[in-house]
Amino acid sequence: MDATACNGSKASPPIFYLVGIPSLQEFLFLPVFFIFLFLYLLILVGNTLILVAVVAEPRLHKPMYFFLINLSTLDILSTTTTVPKMLSLFLIGDHFFSFPACFLQMYLFHGLNCAEAFTLVVMAYDRYVAICRPLHYPVHMTAQNNAALAASAWLTALLLPIPAVVQTSQMAFNDIARIYHCFCDHLAVVQASCSDTTPQTLMGFCIAMVVSFLPLLLVLLSYAHILASVLRIRSREGRSKAFSTCSSHLLVVGTYYSSIAIAYVAYRADLPLDFHIMGNVVFAILTPVLNPLIYTLRNKDVKAAITKMACPQGPGHSGALDP
Repeated sequence: MDATACNGSKASPPIFYLVGIPSLQEFLFLPVFFIFLFLYLLILVGNTLILVAVVAEPRLHKPMYFFLINLSTLDILSTTTTVPKMLSLFLIGDHFFSFPACFLQMYLFHGLNCAEAFTLVVMAYDRYVAICRPLHYPVHMTAQNNAALAASAWLTALLLPIPAVVQTSQMAFNDIARIYHCFCDHLAVVQASCSDTTPQTLMGFCIAMVVSFLPLLLVLLSYAHILASVLRIRSREGRSKAFSTCSSHLLVVGTYYSSIAIAYVAYRADLPLDFHIMGNVVFAILTPVLNPLIYTLRNKDVKAAITKMACPQGPGHSGALDP
């Protein structure tokens, strides 16, 4: 569509109107609010527990858990950029979003989710070195190297969305632009523009492919080497122990890419708009909700540290820690 079709004023930036879930009846707003509030509190409490447990328990001061607290921090930050606005939308009908706030939310949401993908790659590399190069683990996974790996994941991810966000902010919008979403997702904002959306849609798709498939390829490559190493272990107990150190991370990777798949299918399939929006909402909250549950239920070291905090007089930690 040509930008001249817009009725927006150049003197002031547009205001965005978040439609939310278009066909959701008003009487369901309050139940949806409580569902999202419950999930958000679950995310905050679960990930904060992991952060406190890893920091407070000296025996968890190891590379694997250093990257885990990065993941938990990302989960808290990424949901905090979107869920509070969703809550106010469903509770008090707060549909309006200023131009700067919308683009800040877009940048943070996509940047932090990119950082999560790259952090999962770094965690896979940690497991690769621990299992395939155990004698080199103390040399490669030093505190300085760990900090550099984590910082690289954050920095790369926070730089990637900048071109798309900046170019989208230069598109033409009506004075009040309706965004058919619960938050300022890039594609939803692009579709709210009255400019030609093709270039921005293509750029967003290309960035999404890089952020989704390149990290997935690196994770799969790491686990291909891990699988080859584990299969060379002769004892069943040794193989089981090696796989157990990867199980939590594999589940998190599976959850993360399953949520991406849900969002992608909801977007590409010939489904009502509500399914597109909910697919993206699932992507935004599914992984942050399940990550703490996976690591507290599947990882005996994290579980023991949280139990120790909750019951200081209870039984101490048992079992060997992961390398």
